[in-house]
This record gives sequence, C-alpha cells and structure tokens, in this order.
Amino acid sequence: MRCAGDNVQPTLHDAVLRQARMRLIEHGDCPADGIDARLARSWQRSLAAGLSPLDRVADSEHANAIDLRRILTRNHELLAHSRPVMDYLFDQVRGSEGMVILADQRGTLMRTLGHPDFLNKAQRVALTSGASWLEQHRGTNAIGTALAELEGVEIHGAEHFFERNAFLSCTAAPIVSARGELLGILDISGDQRSDHPHTLGLVNMAARMIENSLMLDASRCQTRLHLHPQREGIGTVAEGIVTLSDDGWIVGANRNGLAFLKLATRALGAVQLTHAMDVRLSDLLSRPLRSPDQPRLVRLCDGTELYVLVQVAQGALQIALPALVMPKLDDALTQLDTGDVRWRSVTDKVRRVLDKPIPLLIQGESGVGKELFARAVHDSGPRRSKPFVAINCAAVPENLIEAELFGYAPGAFTGARREGSPGRLREAHGGTLFLDEVGDMPLAMQARLLRVLQEREVSPLGGGSAVAVDFGLICATHCKLREATELGRFRSDLYYRLNGLTVQLPALRERTDFAALTQRLLAGLNPQRNIHVAPALLARLSAYAWPGNVRQYANALRTASAMLEPHELCIDWAHLSDDLQEDLAVQAAPTAPQTRAAMLSTAAEPSQNLSQLSRTAICQALDGSGGNMSQAARRLGISRQTLYRKLAALK
Repeated sequence: MRCAGDNVQPTLHDAVLRQARMRLIEHGDCPADGIDARLARSWQRSLAAGLSPLDRVADSEHANAIDLRRILTRNHELLAHSRPVMDYLFDQVRGSEGMVILADQRGTLMRTLGHPDFLNKAQRVALTSGASWLEQHRGTNAIGTALAELEGVEIHGAEHFFERNAFLSCTAAPIVSARGELLGILDISGDQRSDHPHTLGLVNMAARMIENSLMLDASRCQTRLHLHPQREGIGTVAEGIVTLSDDGWIVGANRNGLAFLKLATRALGAVQLTHAMDVRLSDLLSRPLRSPDQPRLVRLCDGTELYVLVQVAQGALQIALPALVMPKLDDALTQLDTGDVRWRSVTDKVRRVLDKPIPLLIQGESGVGKELFARAVHDSGPRRSKPFVAINCAAVPENLIEAELFGYAPGAFTGARREGSPGRLREAHGGTLFLDEVGDMPLAMQARLLRVLQEREVSPLGGGSAVAVDFGLICATHCKLREATELGRFRSDLYYRLNGLTVQLPALRERTDFAALTQRLLAGLNPQRNIHVAPALLARLSAYAWPGNVRQYANALRTASAMLEPHELCIDWAHLSDDLQEDLAVQAAPTAPQTRAAMLSTAAEPSQNLSQLSRTAICQALDGSGGNMSQAARRLGISRQTLYRKLAALK
C-alpha cells in the first residue's frame, strides 16, 4: 500500500500478505504486524462494518437514476473542472487498459472513463456510475480508503478486502476545496498486472490540477497570491495559491499555498494578511510598481525565500516584503469562528486584550452564545489553566446573591453552613469571573461588587478579615447597560468599571455563516455520523428569524437528529418538530406562488390569516411537485393522509 508522500516502495511480499489474509478469513481479525499500518487500519474498519473477505456486495449499494441525477447536479462544478483533467489522465494510461474514475465526497462514482478491454471486468465489481465505494460497503479499496485516510493511496491486488477485487490495482487521491473541504476522489483502476510505480504521483498531480482550476475559477473577483520558492514555479501546477477577502483576511488556499506559508487549514478565514506578512491590504493594492507582472522575492522569518505574485481581478500587482511569525491560532476562539464577519470582528478585538487587565462586557440577545464566547475567551487567554467561575445573576435569589458572591463566616445567618463559604469571587482567584445577566444584579449588590473591583479584596458576610482576590472579569447581558444607567436601574460608576471593552455578538438572523454554523452544530451533535441538512430546507432555516437564536437552533437540530433513522444522513422537513414546520411554512407563504391557490381559495383579503397562509403553503408544495401528492406531502413534512385532510378542509 502506497500513500501520498511515501517514497516509492515495492508491494508487500506475497507470502506475508497471503498469510495475513488467511488469518483475516479464518479468524476474523487483522494481524497486529507484518502489513502496512494504514492497510491494517482499513482492514479493521472493514471488519468493524460487518464485512467478510468472501462477501458479495449487495446491489442496494447503488444509487438509482433519480439519486444519481441529484448527485451529479450537486457536484456540477467539480465535474466541469474534472472532465478535461480526466480526459488528459486517461490518455496517459490508455495503454494500461484501465479506468479513470471520479467519486463524490461520499464515495459514489459519478464519472468513469474505461478501456474497452477492461469494462467487462469493471462491471463485475461495480466500477460504474452510481455505485458506492465507501469502505463500509466495499471494504478496503483506493476510493474508500482515500476518503477514510484523507490522503492519496494505492491498493494493489490482494490488499483489497474482498477477494473478488484482488485482480484490481487502484490508486486514488482526494480533491479538496480552497477552504480545505473534501470535494471528491480521483481514481485510476486497472488490472494488477499493469500496475505502475508512478501512478500514485500521476493521480496526485491530476487532483492538484483540478483543485487549482476550481480555485482560480471561484476567485476571479478576489485578490490572489501566487507563491513558489522558485520564480519559474509561479503559474505551474506546483504553485501555491492564496485568496484574500476585501478586508484582508486569508479566506482560501490550495495545499501548496498552506505549506509555503506554514499555515494549517483551520487558519483559513481566521488569519489576516497582516498576521502572515508585514503589509496591509490597502498598502498592497495602492503601491506603485514598475513591473506588475513579475514575481517579487519575500523572505520569511525563518530565512525561507518565496517568490510572490499578487493578482487582483484581471490585473496583477506584486509585493516584496518580509513575513512575520505566525501567531498560534489553535485556540477556543478560533474553534468558534465559522466565518461570520461580525463575529470575527468581535474576536479580533477581544484577542487584543486577552493578556491585559481590561474587563470585557459582552452584549447580545438571549441565546446568541454569550457564555460560550466568554468561556472561549478564558480558554484562549493566559488564565486558561485557572478556574472559570460563572454566575447567572438573574437565576440566584436576591436574598442569597450576596452570600453566593462574597461568601460568609460560620453561623452568619440561619441556614448557613457550619463551616461557612468562601464565595464565588474567592473561588475565581487567579482565573476568570463571569457574571451573566449582570444587568439583573440588585442595586445593593452592585455597590458591594464595585468596592471589590476597586479594592481587589473580599470581606465575607458575618465578619472576618478581608481576603485579596485577583481575577479577570467578563460580564454579559441581553440589555443595554448604558440605557439602564440612564434609567437608574444600574449604577453608572459600576457600569464604567465593567465597560473596559464592550462587544456585541450578532443575532443568528444577522449572521452570514449559517451553513457553516449548521455543520459545526451537527458535527457536535452527531460526532460519529456525517449528518447534513437538505439544501432547500437549509435555505428556509437560514431565512427564519430564530427568536431564541443559536440556543433555539441547536435544540431544533438536536431534535431533528434524533428523528433520523439509523441509515439516514440528511435532515429534511419530516425530521422537524411540528411547531417549527408550521413556523417555516408561515414564513414562506407570503411569497409563495399562487397558481393553484385560485382553485382552492376564497376571495382574497388585504391581510392573510393562518388558514390562508396554510393554504398558500400547500399550493406551493403541490405546484412544486407537479400535483404529486406523495412528493408534496414530503415537501411539507406531513403524511399523505394529513395532506388529503387539509385539502378537504380548504374546499
């Protein structure tokens, strides 16, 4: 088994491999040694999926015509950029009587080019469009194993898990987007007797060509950096490509671009140009250059030299400035960033005060994630190894909040613990104190908190000496504290003490990263499954107001995930709770087509009531499905019988 980055090595010795397969067949386990570690992992995954080397694959693991058409439509850009590369690749291997194959990110074959003499053999092992080559369906194979390992691999002969595939030699490489997302798999398959040691390198190069083509097409209106250690490398398949947003964020890169700048994929969308190079985007775009079409030399901090050509839209500029050391960005704040500009702006401001004794005030509607953000600030700062003490000022009874915060001496009041209590302020010593809904703190407690912040010491209730405290302070509230001070509901002197840096987290309806946030939430809710939302439903969800913000949306996704059958990976209307279905239907109804409404509706009125909105949503579903009742019911997320009843009620 060969993988991308390996030196070319001979195939595993036949005797060793034969012995390993005998153990696999006879004992149902994988040898601990003697075979390549990646091959062993793949065989173990195949065994865990319930497969046996002597199995035959069921015909059910094949997309029908309708599903295949949807897959091809969903991947039309990948197919368009892959076709010319696949044609070129097939010309290179035509003499080996093999096939060139493109699969989507779920292992379904989308396009195949095959030598006539090999097609009959390929048909017998389902190397045809629509077939799934995931490891869980086909065992160890180049496409499925490349998906699992996320790197280029070659599976030769008896390395295949199924014995009936042992005549194959297959080589596959992943195709990734400029954001590091897996798009598909490119594969060359042929008879094992025609295996060539350079096939892996050829497939990897072809995959890079497709990636670069996709990236250049998608970034025509963006500023791009073209990088390579050699001047002549600019413009070749080996060049690095990096794209920038209008405000200077590094938002995309091919794999060479990341390698040349020494960035990880997670840095995309989280690093500004000024963090990677000692230049602002405005300076870069306004700098007059005598030779705009010539790359210029950039010296990195470790002494590495890179040639850089900067292209903006259809023109070209160049830079020749040294780069700075990349700061560490693998922290909790980075992990919360899914691409929203306002969220990222807030994060960038907060990063500048992480190591400074400046209080942070987080404002935002209920459910936007204020406590989650506060915890990420703590975990990203210098106090991360110390306590994070969170207090919800609106949840603690007013008669207990003083004792909760400041602690009390033994026997300070009726019901107090015999040994007393240090209080939450002392528990936060050395770490971070987070006061949630601080705007709801009683005025008397505000005065005591102000004294603690001024003197940096706490005196417990019931007497006792003052104790020095040191903590970082983060407060959060859903209300505008400035307005509360003007109305006399919050002390102005405390407000100015808390208001070191005030940031406003955006509501969910205001965010521009809805799709990426959805995937992050689903990944957290379903860590072992690749769950996604149907595109049409995702568009409807993104347009919804979400009064409970991220908290409400996360609960909706949690419920929908629980409604999925074990074999289902796509959340659709039928998986939503009834009240959310109704809210989404009402939301869409005012702009829905009215072509069938004339058949069912009464005279139109200036304003629509709930019945009229329901009628319009049903009409839209019927029109969109061409009158097919079953399909319309699925669109609405109800049963066909329920749809019949609603239609009868509307007549």
